[in-house]
Amino acid sequence: MDTPPPQQQQGPKKRGRKPKPKDDTQQQQQQQPSAGKMKEGKRAQQPSVDEKYTQWKSLVPVLYDWLANHNLVWPSLSCRWGPQLEQATYKNRQRLYLSEQTDGSVPNTLVIANCEVVKPRVAAAEHISQFNEEARSPFVKKYKTIIHPGEVNRIRELPQYSKIVATHTDSPDVLIWDVEAQPNRHAVLGAIHSRPDLVLTGHQDNAEFALAMCPTEPYVLSGGKDKSVVLWSIQDHITATVTDPTKSPGAGGSIVKQNKPGEGNDKAAESPTVGPRGIFVGHEDTVEDVAFCPSSAQEFCSVGDDSCLILWDARVGTSPALKVEKAHNADLHCVDWNPHDNNLILTGSADNTVRLFDRRNLTSNGVGSPIYKFEGHKAAVLCVQWSPDKSSVFGSSAEDGLLNIWDYDKVGKKAEHAARNPSPPPGLFFQHAGHRDKVVDFHWNSSDPWTVVSVSDDCDTTGGGGTLQIWRMSDLIYRPEEEVLAELEKFKSHVISCASKS
Repeated sequence: MDTPPPQQQQGPKKRGRKPKPKDDTQQQQQQQPSAGKMKEGKRAQQPSVDEKYTQWKSLVPVLYDWLANHNLVWPSLSCRWGPQLEQATYKNRQRLYLSEQTDGSVPNTLVIANCEVVKPRVAAAEHISQFNEEARSPFVKKYKTIIHPGEVNRIRELPQYSKIVATHTDSPDVLIWDVEAQPNRHAVLGAIHSRPDLVLTGHQDNAEFALAMCPTEPYVLSGGKDKSVVLWSIQDHITATVTDPTKSPGAGGSIVKQNKPGEGNDKAAESPTVGPRGIFVGHEDTVEDVAFCPSSAQEFCSVGDDSCLILWDARVGTSPALKVEKAHNADLHCVDWNPHDNNLILTGSADNTVRLFDRRNLTSNGVGSPIYKFEGHKAAVLCVQWSPDKSSVFGSSAEDGLLNIWDYDKVGKKAEHAARNPSPPPGLFFQHAGHRDKVVDFHWNSSDPWTVVSVSDDCDTTGGGGTLQIWRMSDLIYRPEEEVLAELEKFKSHVISCASKS
C-alpha cells in the first residue's frame, strides 16, 4: 500500500525518542521471566485506560469549574491561545491555534478557531461532565484553515502580536504566518499550500520542534537536528497597528506585505526570507526545545538529546554562556523559563521527571544540580510550562496521558491533615486525567486565569484522531486554605440560617 495508515505516520520519530522494537522487548521478557510475571501481576491490579477515564469523568463536577471536550478527526501536535476577541457577561471569545496532521489523503493544515471560554462559577456542575467523547464541542468553532506545507509539529505565537505565529515542520525553515491576513482555504487533496508571510532560514538540517517567540521583542528562536540554535529578528517585517482597547494585548500588528500588485497570499510565489542574527553551537545532538529569558531578547536557553541544558547570551558570542552536562538521565524534551523569576528554569525529560534549576547554581561537580526533581509521571515528559497566574505553579504533560499541575512552594511543607495513602508526589496538587493518550502540548491562558488548553494524540489508543480539552480546575483547589475554609463557614452559616427560617 502506497499510503501508510494514520497511526503509522504518527510514529515515534518525534523528539528524537528511540523506543525499543517489540521484538527486543519480548526477548528481554523471555530472558527475565520472573520480572515479566511480576509486571503482569501489577498490571492485572491496575485499572485499564478506560476504567481510569470513567473514574475521572465521574469526578469532573467536583474537580472542575469548567471543561470542554473537543474531538479531533486528525491529531494535533500543538495548541496555543491567540488574542482575546471579545468579553461578555458569562463568557469570553478568543482565538485558538491548532493543526491537523493528516495521513496524506487531505493536506496538513494550520487551524485558527474561535473559542468561547466560560467565565468562572458560571457553568453548572451537572452539565460540564455531560459531553460525548466522539463529538465536537459547541465552544470551539473553526474560523480559518491554512494549508500548511508539511505537517505542523509546533505552533508558537508572538506575545506582542499574537495573531502572528511561527510553525515548525519537517524542514530546516521556520514559517511565519499573519493568520488574520492569510486567506481561508479549503483543504482538499491536490490543493496548493498556503504561502507563508516569511520564511526564516539558517538551519542546515530539519528543525522540527524547538521553537520560541520572545516576550520582549519580535525575535524568534529555533533548534534542530543540525545541533544548533538559531536566532532571528522579524522587527523590520512587522508593522504595529493601534489596538482596540477592548481586545487583549497582542491583537494588533501585522506582517509588512511585499506582494506585487494583484498578487495574493495564496499564490505559489516565493515567500520573503529572513536570515539569522546568530547561529549558536554547543549541543552534541538534536536540540529539542528552546526558551527566551522573559526579560531579554539576548538571553535564552536550550535542551537536547545530549542530556544538556545550555544557557546562551547573544551579547557575548555564539558559544554557550553556561553548559549543564547531564541535566537529566536521558534526552531532554522541553524547557521553560519562569516569567516571574528569571533565575528559575524547568526541564522535562525522557527519564519521566521534571527538574527545577536555579541559574545562579546550575551544576555541582560538573553535572546538573537541580533545586528539585519532580517525580509524578510514568512516561516521558513532553511539555512543561510555568503558570502566568502564580509564580511557583507550573504544569507538565507526558506520554502517560496525564497533565500534572505542581506548586514548588508546597514541596517540603508538612501537611497538617492526616497523611493520605498513597500520598501524592511532593508539590503535585492537581492531575488532569481527561486524556487517554499522550498529552503532546498544553498552554495556560494569560487572558483567563487558571484556564488551560491541552491536546492529546490518540492514535495509539483509538487508531486515529486526537482530543482537545479546555478546562479550569475548581478555585477551591488552588486558593489559600484559610480562604476556602472561611467561605465554607459562610456557606454553613447561610444553610443554618435558611433552615431556621423555614
